[in-house]
Amino acid sequence: MRLLVTGASGLLGLNLSLVAAARGHHVVGLTHQHGLSGVPFDAHSVNLLETKDALLAIETTRPEAIIHCAAIADLNLAEGNPELARQMNRDLPAELADAAARWGIPLIHISTDAVFDGLSGGYAEDAPTNPLSVYARTKLEGEAAVCGAYPGAIIARVVFFGWSMSGQRSLAEFFFNNLRAGQRVKGFTDTLFCPLYTEDLAEALLEMLAAGLSGLYHVVSPEHLSKYEFGMRIAERFGFNAELIEPIRMLEMARGAPRALNLTLKPDKVQAALGHPLPSVSAGIERLYQRWQEGYPDTLQAYTSR
Repeated sequence: MRLLVTGASGLLGLNLSLVAAARGHHVVGLTHQHGLSGVPFDAHSVNLLETKDALLAIETTRPEAIIHCAAIADLNLAEGNPELARQMNRDLPAELADAAARWGIPLIHISTDAVFDGLSGGYAEDAPTNPLSVYARTKLEGEAAVCGAYPGAIIARVVFFGWSMSGQRSLAEFFFNNLRAGQRVKGFTDTLFCPLYTEDLAEALLEMLAAGLSGLYHVVSPEHLSKYEFGMRIAERFGFNAELIEPIRMLEMARGAPRALNLTLKPDKVQAALGHPLPSVSAGIERLYQRWQEGYPDTLQAYTSR
């Protein structure tokens, strides 16, 4: 399959592109601010906000499917730049969905668990949404825009962790970097989530494409835990000092953009569609550890365009 991936230098986009290329897909990865060098797939720098030119560039690659990972995902950046967040998280997905529908090719649009307010947790796809931040609101608006332009698209609400090109993009890397350096960190005991390891998520998304799915899915781990517990598991698996992690409640912290607390989602729908459970958090941390032993983080960082 000729697969186009936007945001191909990001945490999910890069891991997804590498997984897809390793499986024999012809991957075209689009980047903007962070270029790639030496990757085993075609990488092109495109400003997606110059939408007409970007769509023309995408069309010339003749993609057979698109996975749209690019977004303004920094909560505080979105809060301070709401118009930019709307352009990137709402307007661009609408244009991509319209184009994919016209070209007659599958589209996976990556959304977020943050569309919920986190007051109850255990959210299924049909649960009422109530986004708390500019980021979350624009991502929810993006979902609606994609659905309106291309009802046959896949919308995947996700949350994930893994190794990134910068080494500083995921919660796993936050705990890893600080604990390895002997630095004390805080772990939130009242913030619950159900993250998938990035390569596990990438494999699930490719499987969804191959199965010809459409509609809204929660593509998350069936296991949930607090961010404090997540840090403790990282410390345990990597042999770091777990006493460096201070348990604290997010409600006690002065934060920038508002954040939901209980973002546990149910992956029952996608698991039923694929015919198997998605990997647990524990399995993901084990894979994270094995990839570290293999030198995978160094491999990713070497792809940074000089």
